[in-house]
Amino acid sequence: MSLLCQSGKTVLANFLSDTVDAVGGEYCPTQGVRILEFESQYEGSGDKSLTCEVELWDCAGDFKFESCWPALMKDSNGVVIVFNPAMPHHLTEVETWYSMFISSQGLQDRQCLLMAHHKPGSGVDNGRPNLASHLNRLPLSHSNLEEDPEDVRQGFRRYLENIVQTLSESREREEMSIIT
Repeated sequence: MSLLCQSGKTVLANFLSDTVDAVGGEYCPTQGVRILEFESQYEGSGDKSLTCEVELWDCAGDFKFESCWPALMKDSNGVVIVFNPAMPHHLTEVETWYSMFISSQGLQDRQCLLMAHHKPGSGVDNGRPNLASHLNRLPLSHSNLEEDPEDVRQGFRRYLENIVQTLSESREREEMSIIT
């Protein structure tokens, strides 16, 4: 998960990893990074349910930790950029995080997920936020843990399916290049 201070990254990471039973509490900024490891179910081919192991890195959004970010990006398979659409500066900062964490790593668009996290009581606008035009091709998911937590979980599982499929296709291409 990537950046943007006070966007709700830790709350989402805790929820998606089933780390806590209750959502909410007092704000406590992440210091550096927290790594959450868990398994997630997703639909495989032929209605077969599969499990993948997930390492979710909950990164601090404060620029004082910027020197740590290259280590966090190394060998990443995907990036979730969490932002609060009610905070106008988050909409412009998403482009910075995209440039740092996605385009510089050569990740495909489907290896990225923009997550517009709606904090409790903020009201929900599920339309496409006013982001830079090149970001409009990226998958976008709205999250509201108060109103529809299961929809958030399902959206994340679909994103994980994209990651697994991308990795599988990459492995197949690599194997074919060795054979030929």
